[in-house]
Amino acid sequence: MKDSKASILYVEDDVNLGFVTTDNLNLNGYSTTFCEDGKKGLENFKKGKFDLCILDIMMPEMDGFTLAKEIRKINNDIPIIFLTAKTMKEDKITGFQTGADDYITKPFSIEELILRIEVFLKRSRKAESTGKTETIFEIGSYTFSFNNLSLISGKQKTILTMKEAELLRYFCMNKDKILKREEILRSVWGDDDYFMGRSLDVFISRLRKFLQKDATVQIENIHSVGFRLSVRK
Repeated sequence: MKDSKASILYVEDDVNLGFVTTDNLNLNGYSTTFCEDGKKGLENFKKGKFDLCILDIMMPEMDGFTLAKEIRKINNDIPIIFLTAKTMKEDKITGFQTGADDYITKPFSIEELILRIEVFLKRSRKAESTGKTETIFEIGSYTFSFNNLSLISGKQKTILTMKEAELLRYFCMNKDKILKREEILRSVWGDDDYFMGRSLDVFISRLRKFLQKDATVQIENIHSVGFRLSVRK
């Protein structure tokens, strides 16, 4: 059992699966709040303090996509893992578009779920422990603070999700270098399968939108290879 409990909000309308998964998470040292529908999930999120959310997609009262959007209005950087049926491939893409950090297909093993949870918890702990020594990058007219998840240009401030910030930091650390798609996926997502590749395209589009006010800043698409962050002088 783990020494310090991370608090997890778990929302799943399959009660049997929910109870079994909750018991396993608790046995592995997590403090888990289980809700049977999206509406109850949102109510509990507003009342509690959580380190990570696990959301089913197809639920009564409020589906997982809507719940994720509501959670993002309150907390833009808490990790969100979606649970999706194996055949519903479009859910994975929509999930990333609504702010999810990862997805797991059903049926899943508790070992896989715990591995995914620990990846995000370790990142969060690392960000907290290094909070006093910010990692700051200048990108054209923008100032990007990774530890604050912020992108600032003049009076405009954009708060990024953790995944957006990790991707932008990777580009900043490799500015003017052509990065292969699989290289980016392995470094930022930890895998390079088809759906991770589709999610990369979604996040690239978001970053381009955030950076669009400075015409000197470009995330270039290098055909059949990958991408490059460049700042024209």
